[in-house]
Amino acid sequence: MIPGSRHQRWFAIDPGERPSPVMLLANLVLAAAAVAFAARVSIPVPGAPVPQTLQTLVVVMTGMWMGPVWGPVAMVVYIGAGVAGLPLFANGASGAEVLHGPSAGYLFGFVVGAGIAGWSSRRVWFSPMAGLVWMSGLALVAHGVILLAGWIRLVPLAGAEAAFSAGVSPFLMGGMVKSMLAAAIWVIWEMSRPTD
Repeated sequence: MIPGSRHQRWFAIDPGERPSPVMLLANLVLAAAAVAFAARVSIPVPGAPVPQTLQTLVVVMTGMWMGPVWGPVAMVVYIGAGVAGLPLFANGASGAEVLHGPSAGYLFGFVVGAGIAGWSSRRVWFSPMAGLVWMSGLALVAHGVILLAGWIRLVPLAGAEAAFSAGVSPFLMGGMVKSMLAAAIWVIWEMSRPTD
């Protein structure tokens, strides 16, 4: 966080803050809805068991905005709503069977990835460039964890090499781009807020 920047956020929950139940519920629902909307931006990847979506971008940004605790909780809310039957997953999928399918690892990775991104956004920056480098690096780690979780799930289905070729390598470049984009949006937003 840039020194001197305001700690009150429109869509964020800061460390030590005790949000009202209404604010917390609104944040959780909004975050889950944003991830679900991002799942609609679905581009099939030849040879891959899951499509390319904007979900990981929104997952990382949810973590940045909501922090290392409520960011992961928002992902649990998203997954839970999808498992309960709402068509929130990629390609409109829903139901508990998704947790046993090829995309299950990525979904579980969302929870950890949001936590990593949330932790990264609570650091102190000494300059906007330092913030951009820091946030990009941690967003890359978050994306890497999501892909690793996806790969681990695919290994029993396809073998380690095939799982990497189909479930990781097609998404590496997209993960890099989305990481830098998330970091840039966060830094610009932080810089645009009035200081105390």
